[in-house]
Amino acid sequence: MIIIDYKDTRPIYEQIVEKCKKLILTGALRADEQMPSVRSLAMELSINPNTIQKAYAELERQGFTYTVKGRGSFVTGGDGLVRQRREECAEQIRALVREAMEIGVTREELIHMIEGM
Repeated sequence: MIIIDYKDTRPIYEQIVEKCKKLILTGALRADEQMPSVRSLAMELSINPNTIQKAYAELERQGFTYTVKGRGSFVTGGDGLVRQRREECAEQIRALVREAMEIGVTREELIHMIEGM
């Protein structure tokens, strides 16, 4: 389910992209499953269909969906996407750890922070 946060400073289409990616990565939307039509999702969210179209175009650009002419958008196979997302997360974690160590956070403090989550 997609819920738009109007207090969020990000554009609506970016919120839709993020939420669709999360649904795909968690398996809520499975490989080759059809995405909701642009018109139906626009009506459901009470937003302009052009916004949905822009979000779908971005999802396709990032490899999360593919389009079948005349049929709509479909979810791409998820295994490669999950692996890619894990690699991206790992890189973000490495960058954050480097930054934390640069400002004097010790290894033990980092471990304690992670275990406290």
